[in-house]
Amino acid sequence: MSSAPSLDTRSASRAVTADAPSAGPSVPDAEPAPLRVDDPGAVAPADAKELSRALFDRLRAAEEGTAEYSYVRGTLVELNMTLVQYAASRFRASNEPMEDVVQVGAVGLIKAIDRFEPERGLEFTTFAMPTIIGEIRRHFRDTTWSVHVPRRLQELRLRLAKAKETLEHRLGRQATVRELAEYLDVSEEEVVDGLLASNGYQAGSLDLGEEAESEDTPLLDRLGEEDPAFDKLEHLIALKPLVAGLQPRERAILSMRFVEDLTQREIGERLGLSQMHVSRLLARALAKLRSGLTDDAALARRRPDGAHRP
Repeated sequence: MSSAPSLDTRSASRAVTADAPSAGPSVPDAEPAPLRVDDPGAVAPADAKELSRALFDRLRAAEEGTAEYSYVRGTLVELNMTLVQYAASRFRASNEPMEDVVQVGAVGLIKAIDRFEPERGLEFTTFAMPTIIGEIRRHFRDTTWSVHVPRRLQELRLRLAKAKETLEHRLGRQATVRELAEYLDVSEEEVVDGLLASNGYQAGSLDLGEEAESEDTPLLDRLGEEDPAFDKLEHLIALKPLVAGLQPRERAILSMRFVEDLTQREIGERLGLSQMHVSRLLARALAKLRSGLTDDAALARRRPDGAHRP
């Protein structure tokens, strides 16, 4: 196939083949044979550029959804993965794994292939690089922040990082908020917001200790937790007026049962009542308390301030 360039690492006969018969008279009006690249990853960048032009022509001629269309599209992706790797190398300073950055860049490459229009006369590399880099930046903006931060503050954070580095070299010290605001031509309030937004990029682990602490104890172990005694206190406060409204004998039975922890038989012996009678009195007292708490909860839901009645 005369239009295919010669390859530096492998012969053109191995890297590029055509599914057309090698013998017999030529047929000018016959449909050109599909282009095949045996090992796209072994093609040199200069050769990949030329091959991409031929493959884009083939992609436009192929019907979407066919095996030929899928093969040509996949080959274009493999041929131009060097663009993705170059774009991803610009983000090596980030904490994101490079494999993830390359994967996101490959998504941008696929989008560039789908949107590219060769008839406009633009080189594919010129068209694809902004799309790939934009996809990577979008990934960092939308998924790598631990806390959701408005895009305006995300962009201001990047400007502040560059400004801090520039002013530090110029002044020999860290720049103040006012100096950063003057350098970026923004208000001091915006600088403060941008600096605070930087704290939302990466969250600290609760398992790490703090240098200021005398003991290297994880922060999670020093955080307070809900005390179950608070619920008990609320219940006692709610029960107090209800218990006060019981009959004296009912209050005495409740005290002996739940404070002195006496059995019903022992309570009956102390009061001169049968165990069955004590059981009925205790059940009636508990029913009154239960009904009072239920009525208070219903009243609190109906009242706009949500307060319990006294």
